Amino acid sequence: MRGKKPVSELKVAVPAQETPVDKFLTASGTFKDGELRLNQSGLRLISEENVDDSEETKLKVEDVQLSMDDLEMDQVIGKGSGGVVQLVRHKWVGTLYALKGIQMNIQESFRKQIVQELKINQATQSPHIVLCHQSFYHNGVIYLVLEYMDRGSLADIIKQVKTILEPYLAVLCKQLTLDSTLIIQILEGLLYLHHERHVIHRDIKPSNLLVNRKGEVKISDFGVSAVLASSMGQRDTFVGTYNYMAPERISGSSYDYKSDIWSLGLVILECAIGRFPYIPPEGEGWLSFYELLEAIVDQPPPSAPADQFSPEFCSFISSCIQKDPAERMSASELLVSIARDISISE
Repeated sequence: MRGKKPVSELKVAVPAQETPVDKFLTASGTFKDGELRLNQSGLRLISEENVDDSEETKLKVEDVQLSMDDLEMDQVIGKGSGGVVQLVRHKWVGTLYALKGIQMNIQESFRKQIVQELKINQATQSPHIVLCHQSFYHNGVIYLVLEYMDRGSLADIIKQVKTILEPYLAVLCKQLTLDSTLIIQILEGLLYLHHERHVIHRDIKPSNLLVNRKGEVKISDFGVSAVLASSMGQRDTFVGTYNYMAPERISGSSYDYKSDIWSLGLVILECAIGRFPYIPPEGEGWLSFYELLEAIVDQPPPSAPADQFSPEFCSFISSCIQKDPAERMSASELLVSIARDISISE
């Protein structure tokens, strides 16, 4: 184990304040938002009928696996408008984690996103989703202790290698095991979110798909995700990254889990061809993001070049990037289709 380094103080970039964090604190310093309770001991979700202000801050100490005192900073690995992500090391066993710190003197909409992310992380257990080991609230900052994905994101990979070869994306690949392919892993993660957790991610993009050295690809960042009452539910709100947003979401129509499938199709095609699939008019860049949104809604969807990729890969992309969501396959249908193609090829 390396020698101990001095523990660096967490420094967080603070956006404009809208609602004082004191509004959400109990007398003992527990952060409270609806049924969520968060303090130095950890996180607890309390059902509405069982909320008792005299008991709400008594989190189960026996359930806690980590504390802030167990961690020391290694380096900053990411920054955003709400705070920073640091690589931290467990002082006693040397395990690495990604520590996400969010300053809570923030806009109301951003606070709601953080609370949503905490709730989804608390309930999520899947090998295809980045694991949240623990979360804390301390001195105005919410911390999430996340699984460290040591190869960064798909966005980082694309910058390094420009394109990812089809065998590693692998709709149909005999060289790799079925579960090792990038597409299968992401689809399994989406299947879990959609059918087990009833969650629409709403922000599937290269930077939210993280990779480790074992070749595992996992879905992260649930700040703008939506929880539906059932697997047949629909939403009509407009949040997420515009570039990868499905046409029905851009046009303000109701949408469901298949909006994530559109985003996945664009991400996989971008990995394969090395650029964002929508091309601006020749000789020009996009004049504004509105022009790009109009192209997504009005133009035919992009496709994988048939002379560069297998028929199975082209079919997969087409099945994802259907402008009519009724014609778009679900995660479960795509997995069945891939399994059938592999069976036929053997």
